[in-house]
Amino acid sequence: MKTKKLWISLCIPCLAAGIALTPTARAQSTAEQAVPASHSATSKEEAKAQRKAERKAHRAKKNAELKDLEKHGYSPAGNQTQYPQNLQNAQQKSEAQQKMNKPASAP
Repeated sequence: MKTKKLWISLCIPCLAAGIALTPTARAQSTAEQAVPASHSATSKEEAKAQRKAERKAHRAKKNAELKDLEKHGYSPAGNQTQYPQNLQNAQQKSEAQQKMNKPASAP
């Protein structure tokens, strides 16, 4: 009998806490439901468009870098027996030209 009373005295506060928290959880779920479905679809589309634009910009940057290296003598489809050295030479030439084209900063 004492065990049953002890169990009940321990369970009642837990149940009360659960009941007290239940309306809050329901309010949150109804607030989430209040957001129109079109709004979440629009934000998903915007996020997708942003990721697509970022991919395009990244691809354009990489293509520009490759064209610059090709302009300075690197050929990715060419003879690859001297691969690292050919790439490094093209990078050095590109960097040297960029330094020459860059205006001197004023002190």
